[in-house]
Amino acid sequence: MQKLISIDFQADFGFFRKPDVNATINLSYNMLHKPALLGILGAIIGLEGYKEAQKFPEYYQKLKDIEIGIEPLNHEKGNFTKTLIKYSNTIGYANARENFLAEEATLIKPAYRVYILLNLENSENAKLYEYLKECKAEYLPYFGKNEFYAWWEKESFQEYEFEKAENISENFQVKTLIIKSQSLQNQKAEVIFDIFNYESYTENYIYFERLPTEFDEQLHQYKLSDFAFTTFNLKPDTKLSNLYFLKSKGYYVQLH
Repeated sequence: MQKLISIDFQADFGFFRKPDVNATINLSYNMLHKPALLGILGAIIGLEGYKEAQKFPEYYQKLKDIEIGIEPLNHEKGNFTKTLIKYSNTIGYANARENFLAEEATLIKPAYRVYILLNLENSENAKLYEYLKECKAEYLPYFGKNEFYAWWEKESFQEYEFEKAENISENFQVKTLIIKSQSLQNQKAEVIFDIFNYESYTENYIYFERLPTEFDEQLHQYKLSDFAFTTFNLKPDTKLSNLYFLKSKGYYVQLH
């Protein structure tokens, strides 16, 4: 049996480190992304984290096929306020007889509504459903760093009647981040997400970010995709994959 649910995660601070930046100022992704979310969900149901080099942790192996969608909450046009936090590293092997100073661009009060499609015939999925609904966790979840613990309120748990979207006939809104990808047909790239494919430009906006979606299992590095988040209504011919219609809400979410 499938269940489509959502909960609202929040924290006072968050830092989802971008691994491609290696300087005195370290940057964070603005949005919660799928690999980070899987770590949070794994902590909630007590799955093990990293223990051996070149081996994916238990939580990733057991949860990587779960389909999720992310909607930012309490944001400013998709952005969260950031502050620079300075750290000094005095560990000998990290420095040449000097203190190493680093700064991290840290998110302030990030919050996200997380949509999750669960298969309750799977034991880990069933446990997640129970734990998220009852607001309990085996380990304390956090937003990127141990000191940035995250939580959700029991009242934020929602369960939806849903259907896979096919043949959309009227303008529609997607509440989650959208994967802005391309397909290749007959050796010609086709733009699936057309930024000019909207009705009204008043008060609406589009936010873009390149985010991790999974790990390359050979290189053990993030695989990245281009995402967009928008308040625009999209036209029926907009080509988006894996859309789900939430009947009680009257809008769509995209899961990946």
